[in-house]
Amino acid sequence: MRITDIQRCDVRPGRLVEWTLSSATIATATGLPEDSRPPAYNQESHLRTARTMRDDGMFAPTWIGAAFDIAGRADLDALEEALRRWTLRHETLRSGFRWTGESGDGMRRFTLDADAVSLQRTEVGDFTDPEDLVRHLQDRFDATADALRWPNLIYTAVVRDDSTSVYMAFDHSNVDAYSIYRIPAAIHELYAAGSSGRDMEPSPAGSYVDFCEIERTDADRIDESHDIVARWREFIRRCGGKPPAFPVDLGLDPEGPLPTQKLVCEPLTDPDAAAAFEAYCRPYGGSAVGVLAATALIVHEIGGQPVYRTVVPFHTRVKSRWSDSVGWYVGGAPVEIPMTEARDLPTALRTARDALHANRHMARMPLPRVLRLLGTDFRPTSPDLYSTVSYVDTRDIPGSEHWVRQKASGLIRVSYGDQLCAWVTRLHEGLWFAGRYPDTDVAQKNMRLYVERLRDIIASTA
Repeated sequence: MRITDIQRCDVRPGRLVEWTLSSATIATATGLPEDSRPPAYNQESHLRTARTMRDDGMFAPTWIGAAFDIAGRADLDALEEALRRWTLRHETLRSGFRWTGESGDGMRRFTLDADAVSLQRTEVGDFTDPEDLVRHLQDRFDATADALRWPNLIYTAVVRDDSTSVYMAFDHSNVDAYSIYRIPAAIHELYAAGSSGRDMEPSPAGSYVDFCEIERTDADRIDESHDIVARWREFIRRCGGKPPAFPVDLGLDPEGPLPTQKLVCEPLTDPDAAAAFEAYCRPYGGSAVGVLAATALIVHEIGGQPVYRTVVPFHTRVKSRWSDSVGWYVGGAPVEIPMTEARDLPTALRTARDALHANRHMARMPLPRVLRLLGTDFRPTSPDLYSTVSYVDTRDIPGSEHWVRQKASGLIRVSYGDQLCAWVTRLHEGLWFAGRYPDTDVAQKNMRLYVERLRDIIASTA
């Protein structure tokens, strides 16, 4: 699935139908007792950031989602049942949070039983102008898949005689990239069973709500004297007292408002070049190390920083029980690459490999927990706490071989932010790049330089 936004999804006109959790389900949720399982530190940080920014008068939508096609005019009853069954399989989608306490600053979970959840279908109407349809979808996703409301998910379908396009949006607190990548195959499987009259019960999926409790219990066992906390403290000190930004000029005004962002998304290579890059990088750990090493070289060329510091994302699905689960299973590891030790691609690969090997385990400790222990006031003023460059190989994900035919995409909402964040994805058709950055002339120029140099370095390994 190519990462993109709703504007680049080739949205075509048709009859729009949407599903949300029903009013009966919402009414039941209001009377639920507290679920003792706490939020994950990622969830809590995300919601508190959204609340802080909203209190400051800033609404920055951050939903993510999936888009894919179903052949022909969909049987809406069968599609609705597929969406319902998929929703029930993942406990986090029927779980939410309430603000509690005298100051309204506490956070407590509630969780619906599966039999209390139903979907409500709305026939929105016919759209003949694709731009009107895109605007409508984005507005609905912004309003519904919002961190500070519940439920914060919405499913839609644009129905035509030749195909039906499904667009789904979720607040980030419940999903990550791996969750999104698995959606098309799962919905297609359930829809095919339902439309052919087969009664299919999907196999149980691990509960992200359970994972939140396990992860938080482990994280709460450490204190400020723990080695991981000490290493983060020193890393942040060397970053100037806060988590790292992308070390090139982005044309930001330190005294100005939070800037709007733009998105670039385009192919980097064809399959042969992607395979050659992987083969070249394999002795050092593969393409993920290669992208990190290449980035270090490029930002040194552009910005001249003597050390490249970044936070590298890793998934935390370390046990097989979480592999099919929907949730936000992501941690970050601090990485430093001294450019005196990374003079060219081979030396950069060795340095990046060693840095990742030394620090990867730190991604299992949620960064929001570490920051709390550091006792430093990182008051969030942007949805992104730090800049990141991510690499994911999606070719082994079930159904990935059908994504091109299904026009499947992973959706991100590009709104406001002062960081540069990039995603490199290995697809069957090659490497795909997506990145969002502040909407300034300087940032656009340096993002363009980064993408072109990344493509050049990858091509040189062939």
